[in-house]
Amino acid sequence: MAQIITYVTFICLTIFSIGLYANDDQKINIDEETKTVKPSYKSPIVSGFAYLTEDFDNEERFKNNWILSEAKKEGIDADIAKYDGVWAVEPPKLHAQAGDLGLVLKSKARHAAISTLLTKPIFFEDDPIVIQYEVNFQEGQECGGAYLKLLTLDQEDLKKFHDKTPYTIMFGPDKCGNDHHLHFIFRHKNPLNGTIEEKHAKKPKERLEDFFKDKQPHLYTLILRPDNTFEIKVDNKIVNSGSLLDDFTPPVNPSLEIEDPHDVMPEDWDDREKIPDPLAVKPDDWDEDAPAQIIDEDDKMPDGWLEHEPPMIPNPESIKPDDWDVEMDGEWEPPSTPNPVCADAPGCGPYQQKMKKNPKYKGKWLPPLVNNPNYKGKWKPKLIHNPNYFNDEHPFRMMPIYAIGFELWSMSPDIQFDNIIITNNVQVAKKWADETFEAKRLKIAEETWSVWRQVATFTAENPWIWAVYTLAAGIPVILLVYCCCFPSEDKEKEEYNYEEKDLLNTLDGDENLTNEGIENEAEDSNENAETNADIDEEAEKDSESEEASNLESTKDDVPLAGGDGPRRRKPNKE
Repeated sequence: MAQIITYVTFICLTIFSIGLYANDDQKINIDEETKTVKPSYKSPIVSGFAYLTEDFDNEERFKNNWILSEAKKEGIDADIAKYDGVWAVEPPKLHAQAGDLGLVLKSKARHAAISTLLTKPIFFEDDPIVIQYEVNFQEGQECGGAYLKLLTLDQEDLKKFHDKTPYTIMFGPDKCGNDHHLHFIFRHKNPLNGTIEEKHAKKPKERLEDFFKDKQPHLYTLILRPDNTFEIKVDNKIVNSGSLLDDFTPPVNPSLEIEDPHDVMPEDWDDREKIPDPLAVKPDDWDEDAPAQIIDEDDKMPDGWLEHEPPMIPNPESIKPDDWDVEMDGEWEPPSTPNPVCADAPGCGPYQQKMKKNPKYKGKWLPPLVNNPNYKGKWKPKLIHNPNYFNDEHPFRMMPIYAIGFELWSMSPDIQFDNIIITNNVQVAKKWADETFEAKRLKIAEETWSVWRQVATFTAENPWIWAVYTLAAGIPVILLVYCCCFPSEDKEKEEYNYEEKDLLNTLDGDENLTNEGIENEAEDSNENAETNADIDEEAEKDSESEEASNLESTKDDVPLAGGDGPRRRKPNKE
């Protein structure tokens, strides 16, 4: 068996070495390719116009541009109302590159808000708007959001940024419990009366769970176009798209007609589809007063039932409290305790027979239902023109934006944000993502390149290696079957040698034979007296050479006394 294990180990190491050797060349080629595509990290440079770009690599610039909120959340206790969450600029915990920093929300279960101004306000006119940034839940996410708010243009001090600060768009991931969301909410202004209402995009069909738990950076992109269409991407893959007019709840435009709130159903309107049959008559044998259950007369009191013993008795060990006031508390009575006499009995107290269903019970009689000849259908109020109706054909033209900010609360710390860009050009945002997120993802893939992945890649490109795998897996099985079903001659010799040695030990050391055994052995002892020396000499020789050669004469063996003991060779009388 040791030889088999050694052989299998040798084969596996050989295959493993082949994969490593082959993939070393492949990895060198990959490294050479990645070296040309991805040099050492350097901060990205925007390739065109942008309302905002932020890579957080310059801590001094971050301190000058971003403003911590000093506001307090309304409607909650003062101790937890203030925005005292901790923000920091630091590298990621995994796959960090020198010089690559991000904005990290360090604290959990605390309100946190931070914001910055755009280079110039956004006015929704003829250009698309692209909002893009990275989020990495470095410790996973239990409950909380990581969404970005684009604040509506006004003159409010960003130090007062809080949950009630007006925003135009809210976009980003959010999770609590098993609810996973990727929000896109915009606040729409009613063109008739100026009221503002939130519009929520339909939920993406794709699964979002992995983005919250894989502890990897993910790129979130929102594209708004002047034709009122939108796209939402995660890691450059579309997960949601549609129209600002049709794919939001509530819809942007109200219904043209509504039900008249003053319309009342006429008194003679019969909306009963079925009515009791007026011709039906209750049967004469129908007893509405019959009880649903009656006493089971066949139920008898069990033997041993202590009918005259109460199930509960006053506790004899209870003592009246010293401070008991009869005038205030009434007459003192000891608390009840189960009657110990009833412990071994089927029951105590007056016996009550069990109840059973009453076969005569039918309940209250009701006539069967029939179609109502006067049925007019379900009544609905009439429709009238909606006085609040409007038709906004351009919901893309939202309220202007002058700043962005994160206003968050989370139960998980160390949420990292990075590489924010807001622009009016899709290609500018794509090039920014290529230089930041895609380069980062390539770096992560390179660092997580494992030996097994190399072997898998080599196998996929070299199908012939499957024959080696099959051979390596098949040989141990064949050898194992062979060893189990076809024992070797050496093993047989070892077994026979063991029996021979056991025989000699028995002859030399067994001094406690039974009387019957001694009588049976007496004759053999006399016959063997002349040949004891020969046997000893043969045993000594056999121990020095192949002892199995003497076992061929076991055909003439006879049993020792007792019948079940080891067998011995019958000596030659001559």
